[in-house]
Amino acid sequence: MTTGNSRAISTNQQGVHEKLDDVVKKYKTSENLRPIGEHTQAAFNHVCEWLNGDFSNIILDSCCGVGESTANIANAYPTHRVIGLDKSAQRVDKHGHYAAGQDNYRVIRADVNDFWRLVRRHQWQVHKHFLLYPNPYPKKTQVQKRWHASAAMVDLMAITPHIEVRSNWLVYLLEFAQAAQQYGIQSDIIEITGDKSMTPFERKYRASGQVCWQLLCGQEESR
Repeated sequence: MTTGNSRAISTNQQGVHEKLDDVVKKYKTSENLRPIGEHTQAAFNHVCEWLNGDFSNIILDSCCGVGESTANIANAYPTHRVIGLDKSAQRVDKHGHYAAGQDNYRVIRADVNDFWRLVRRHQWQVHKHFLLYPNPYPKKTQVQKRWHASAAMVDLMAITPHIEVRSNWLVYLLEFAQAAQQYGIQSDIIEITGDKSMTPFERKYRASGQVCWQLLCGQEESR
């Protein structure tokens, strides 16, 4: 019995986009020269102060929304520092409702494109990177808005090979895995089971009877 009312992905693209490999190759050899946004630079500086000079054992939770997933990750990785990132101040400001008692994480407002560039530039030691239910941009013409087919993929791949992506659209994960392969990173895709949900979206999708999937890039390191 389903208890949710979330709609399934509606798309005119039934499989991996035929131009995906060409798009990934194009961005792989390009350089992002866009200036870093002031608010993201300030957010990065604030996080650096919190890290207090120790940039190891970091976990990123990008596009974290209200940060429920960030709190869950921090609870699962108590010896790591977890940083939740979202561009929406409105969503970040709602995190207090989901906040956990532990002090090993922060949820901040930042442009993830710029934040990833700063992380790469400063050579943080990122243990794992979560991308949970990113906007799928499911129309065929929107392929270059997806993370794996955008200019941001170069920085995303440079931060860490250990990436977990979740989605209720299997094609998105198949594309991500194919794009990551161009960077020498192998992936596995499995169906999400069990009673616990990482994010409000995951809970809503599964309550609506939709199948959610988990993509694991690289070999998971010990906690």
